[in-house]
Amino acid sequence: MAETPIRITVGEDQFDAVLWDNPAAQDLIEQLPLTLDFSDYGGQEVTAEPPQPLTMEGMPEGESAPAGTIGYYAPDEVVVLYYTDVPRFTGIVRIGEIHGDVSLLSGWDSSQPVTIEVTS
Repeated sequence: MAETPIRITVGEDQFDAVLWDNPAAQDLIEQLPLTLDFSDYGGQEVTAEPPQPLTMEGMPEGESAPAGTIGYYAPDEVVVLYYTDVPRFTGIVRIGEIHGDVSLLSGWDSSQPVTIEVTS
């Protein structure tokens, strides 16, 4: 599977990550660079709404999301950065993965700007 390297920046912290070669990830890549306000959801992930929804054409109905997964939750049309393991759930699709200590994404009590950009 081809991968597109990206950088995710949260305040002073940066994560190297990749977006995979699937239709939803390609939709996100076409919108980058982006700075979105991510908020904690359920003590397991942070989420933000991209400017345009991502396609679900050719994507599975649902998947699990191990910690470090970059995902898309189709029912709410949000990009998701998972910092804990989430079992299979209808609407979750994996579009990439973060390399590094994703525990830095946990414990947010308010939204934070997160920049996602393609790197070379």
